Amino acid sequence: MRVVVCRLDSPSFIVRAPSVQIGPGEASTPPVFSLLWLRMPHFAHVIFDLDGTVVDTQADLAAATNYMLATLGLPTLPLVRVRGYIGHGVRALVRSALGPANAHLVDRGCELFMAYYQRHLLDASRVYPGIARLLAAAHARGLVLSLLTNKPEALSRAILAGLGLTPFFVAVVGGDTLATKKPDPGGIFYLQGLTGITLAQTLVVGDSSIDIDTGYAAGVATCGVGWGYGAQSFASSSPLFVVDTPEQLYDLLCR
Repeated sequence: MRVVVCRLDSPSFIVRAPSVQIGPGEASTPPVFSLLWLRMPHFAHVIFDLDGTVVDTQADLAAATNYMLATLGLPTLPLVRVRGYIGHGVRALVRSALGPANAHLVDRGCELFMAYYQRHLLDASRVYPGIARLLAAAHARGLVLSLLTNKPEALSRAILAGLGLTPFFVAVVGGDTLATKKPDPGGIFYLQGLTGITLAQTLVVGDSSIDIDTGYAAGVATCGVGWGYGAQSFASSSPLFVVDTPEQLYDLLCR
């Protein structure tokens, strides 16, 4: 199998071509793609991840994690360590921070984490540079924007409201909104039902393999962003598009 990666100058993002099977005795000449294949699809519905994609929340999540650990009499963790635990939801973050030896403390740890985090959601969390402008431009162009995150819905809505982003999103699905959460595709199907926009016109945008795997499971196009917490995981999850800046994402969505 072989993946051909083509970088286009305008728009400036990466397109990953389908894998091509090279059979016995076949020439290994790279496949040729027509300009029609390279024509970008038109997306009408964009599903964004929250943490690491729209908002940089790592400092506040780390503070809540270390409050929980300190209260339980355990060593605190550096920011870079906590960053690696972000994306799977609060319980998974707490479980990872506690480690296997303290698995019996997960329920209490979640209580402590949530009690602190609810009071400190926006101490240091900020919208990534260029994202608010991107959301405003996409919204003005008539794209339907929604949010799919493993963070609890109420906390997600509070962050959006506190940072002035609520008007851009028609729907918010959190980790506790449905019976399942990412990477289960149920959230995408739920949002598709709400918006009435086909999966073929839907794009999932996120910063980690969790988001990309969710998109693949639903059969929709995916775009990985390079400014978040899990871009290194793209080597295994292979999003269809990869962008390094919000300006490149604008090129993909709006031009």
